[in-house]
Amino acid sequence: MLDESTLEVQLSQPDIPTVELFRELEGDIIFLGIGGKIGPSLAHMAKRACEIAGVRKRIIGVSRFSNPDEQAYIESLGIETIKGDLLDEDFLNSLPNAKNIFFLAGMKFGSESNLSLTWAMNALLPGMVAQRFKDARIVAYSTGCVYPMVAISSGGSKETDGAIAVGEYAQSCLGRERMFEYGSWKNNTPVALIRLNYAVEPRYGVLVDIATKVRNGEPVDLEMGYFNAIWQGDANNMVLRSLQHASVPSNIINVTGEETLSVRAVAEEFGKYFGIQPEFTGKESDTALLNNATKSFELFGKPKTSITKVIQWTANWMKEERRILDKPTHFEVRDGKY
Repeated sequence: MLDESTLEVQLSQPDIPTVELFRELEGDIIFLGIGGKIGPSLAHMAKRACEIAGVRKRIIGVSRFSNPDEQAYIESLGIETIKGDLLDEDFLNSLPNAKNIFFLAGMKFGSESNLSLTWAMNALLPGMVAQRFKDARIVAYSTGCVYPMVAISSGGSKETDGAIAVGEYAQSCLGRERMFEYGSWKNNTPVALIRLNYAVEPRYGVLVDIATKVRNGEPVDLEMGYFNAIWQGDANNMVLRSLQHASVPSNIINVTGEETLSVRAVAEEFGKYFGIQPEFTGKESDTALLNNATKSFELFGKPKTSITKVIQWTANWMKEERRILDKPTHFEVRDGKY
């Protein structure tokens, strides 16, 4: 994995079940909020799956596209784009109809500095989308942050566990889920809610956050001493295939990796690659934000790419000083203030 074009191939490689899904899938596809970290490779995977399956579908990505280069890049992948503000009701209503909707829009980074916009993006907009696309099938990204901290030995929160959202970001994300749940109930709309925790690749994510601190000689905070992670390419396949499991009432699916990963152990592994002894601050707490993804493994199979391999890719990527997105996940936050 030597450059961004090779990385994009890896992130957007559909597996056989994903190709078979698109071979049988009826209708076109819209990705709402396609700009950012996950949307381009997710939509590109759908495009590649259609090509391999020999089917033609209209695949549309919608975003504000504040960066024109981002829009041009997504179009270069063969994705049709529409530029506009999803919170503008007239614009939302002007979008073409499609039978399959992926909702990726939302706000996290800097959410504490503009809480009203955070709630608008994470709770108001989902209600608008649920009504606008009431005749579609909807897969919406959520987050494991709606769960409470659990004991390290617990194996993580399950979909049947009650949500206890700490902080306004998590509360607004729970609001997102409730709006889609309401739309599903009111309009008989099949919905799947994806509680993702966390997708990683060499340009961003928890692994990059830890690796950056190790490489820069900064202390790694151990208060949130454990986490889950999944290679984004594996997550992309699972999310696309979640279309098959959208239901009424809405279906919650945890998406993450198998292991409960240690921040200390991961930092020490990066230290070996960089030839640096990591520095630490704080002490591991008895609880952490952890998801149990057994349900998704039963539906989609286990992730095909090991976190050990992703750590290696990430270390090599950073040693070669390739571009990173510089968007910290703030995974170490325990008070919900992102």
